[in-house]
Amino acid sequence: MIDFDAVTMRYPEAGDVLRNVSFHLAKGEMAFLTGHSGAGKSTLLRLITIMERSSRGRVVLDGQDLRIAKEHQLPFIRRKMGVIYQDYKLLYDRTVFDNIALPLVIAGYGHHEITRRVRAALDKVNLTGKEKKYPLALSGGEQQRVGIARAVVNKPPIIIADEPTGNLDPELSAEIMFLFGQFQQVGVTVLIASHDISLITQLNHRVLKLDHGQLVTS
Repeated sequence: MIDFDAVTMRYPEAGDVLRNVSFHLAKGEMAFLTGHSGAGKSTLLRLITIMERSSRGRVVLDGQDLRIAKEHQLPFIRRKMGVIYQDYKLLYDRTVFDNIALPLVIAGYGHHEITRRVRAALDKVNLTGKEKKYPLALSGGEQQRVGIARAVVNKPPIIIADEPTGNLDPELSAEIMFLFGQFQQVGVTVLIASHDISLITQLNHRVLKLDHGQLVTS
């Protein structure tokens, strides 16, 4: 589902941020991406979400080589991914319903289907009844659940999460990780960047560890 084949990412001002990184993440697999600050985690995620193109090597998503994908193909490729952020990236002047519905509106779904899918996503993350609230009326854990619901509302085969529990206490972090595990159990491929080693060690999933741009554990 996600393949890195000898991937190097070089910036003129910083040199090689990733060096010869190779791994395969299968359909329905869940893995953690970890490493020290500056190890290259964010760069690796940016390559998967096509915010950057690799300097050398191939990044292949669901059989498609991202380095050679055409610009007009990118929106359709990105719809295969649900992306979740540490700082939630919610629209605070929109309701919970509107935040979750946004990917469906962009994709051109009708009102009835949007309503059905948003309510199903709310139920999945245990936020039923919160659709008319605004994000600032919610706790941090609830805001992250809105972000997760938005990421999965169009049923993507891949979830990418960048430090999704970084602002949450241990109990809430465990609840969020449980949600990711539920998605993985129904065949979704999940990659989570996290520096929370204590949390990662409690969970029996593969760990991809970066050290100064090189993959040292896979």
